[in-house]
Amino acid sequence: MSTTVTKDGTEIYYKDWGSGSPVVFSHGWPLNADAWESQMVYLASKGYRCIAHDRRGHGRSSQPWNGNEMDTYADDLSELIETLDLNGITLVGHSTGGGEVARYIGRHGTTRVAKAVLIGSVTPLMLKTDANPGGLPIAAFDAIRAGVAADRSQFFKDLTTPFYGANRPGAKVSQGVRDAFWFQGMQGGLQNELDCIKAFSETDFTEDLEKFDVPTLIIHGDDDQIVPIGASAQASATLVKNAILKVSPGGSHGLADTHPGELNADLLAFLRA
Repeated sequence: MSTTVTKDGTEIYYKDWGSGSPVVFSHGWPLNADAWESQMVYLASKGYRCIAHDRRGHGRSSQPWNGNEMDTYADDLSELIETLDLNGITLVGHSTGGGEVARYIGRHGTTRVAKAVLIGSVTPLMLKTDANPGGLPIAAFDAIRAGVAADRSQFFKDLTTPFYGANRPGAKVSQGVRDAFWFQGMQGGLQNELDCIKAFSETDFTEDLEKFDVPTLIIHGDDDQIVPIGASAQASATLVKNAILKVSPGGSHGLADTHPGELNADLLAFLRA
């Protein structure tokens, strides 16, 4: 397997497919790099080098007790980028991975970055606060923690319903897609995944987004039941200078699987622009 070891000794697994301008993918919770395979195969076949890693505590990477928060996630991504000496990157982040991309830019700048894409991203802040009244109450995230701690296997199976919009009339979500979600989730460490809930829900990325100075595409489904579009994509689009907001009509949170053709075409068009 292709791995790199971070400064604190955490082994990070990654896949590196194709050649050409680099596209670096950051996955959502509780998934891993496999969540991007449709996009990676498509873009690699179009002349791009596609790289995706398993976040610490997820997939095939180490499961350290510490560092399961956004600053370290971003630093892990930075170490991978520096190890591979990537430049002119398009960073693509989904959900929690969108936060990781934002925090990377906030902490490490855009010297190596040419473009950014946020898909179903948790940015700028998921948690409801006085300053963010459109967010979700802390009770919603406490319920996720309780469900994962009590029986994460069943919780992940149940989560596939809203994640992919399988509860919507006419939805066509295969059992295979839902099983793949469960399988990826079960590869992660329980404590790592519990810590990550706090990371994706309580981290404020406002200042990170304000530091974006590269072309940015924000893609979000208007029927996203996991990260509602109003307090996320629409808010992010006002914070990122000259951001392009593309709304997927009826789109779920899991656009990479429910709308792969549409998403792949949007990514390719943005890369070529």
